[in-house]
Amino acid sequence: MLAKRAPPQRAHGAPNRVRIIGGQYRRRLLDFPDSTGLRPTPDRVRETLFNWLGQDLPGWICLDLFAGSGALGFEAVSRGAERVVMIERDSRAIGALEKNRATLGASQVDILRADALAWLANSRETFDLIFVDPPFDSGLAGAALAELARHLKPGGQAYIEQADPVVAPPGLIVHRSGRAGRSHFALLVKE
Repeated sequence: MLAKRAPPQRAHGAPNRVRIIGGQYRRRLLDFPDSTGLRPTPDRVRETLFNWLGQDLPGWICLDLFAGSGALGFEAVSRGAERVVMIERDSRAIGALEKNRATLGASQVDILRADALAWLANSRETFDLIFVDPPFDSGLAGAALAELARHLKPGGQAYIEQADPVVAPPGLIVHRSGRAGRSHFALLVKE
């Protein structure tokens, strides 16, 4: 009789992994560090989001606030986005994002170390698509929502993921929404 093998143990601080589900980098793995509140958007939710968006994003300019693992931003690049700006303040997450950008050869990705809310308040850039997926239960999505309309191009869209149901602020309407476990997510469109 064969003895059961114990599952492999992860060393403390070893990278977690998330895979890109579509496009040019499909099936490629992204490493990200252990960090409080850092939990990438699950495959099933990302698949739903990109079904809503139409799979391909050729020429789109995107913003990934609270980038974390970069799963949403790298997924957008994989699907043809022309440029993705990733905003992240955690130095370990920044290091992983830079490593993943180099591994993929994703020169369309700009990684900025900044506080997402401060960056939004001071930036004048506009985007076709903005991803807002802050650390879970942080309450930061609500503060970011208030600033989004002025950062979206006409007809631009914003994806929000948070613990509470998503309520659109003035200037945006909820186009689609869903729920996965404790997470509520929605795609908003600029009016």
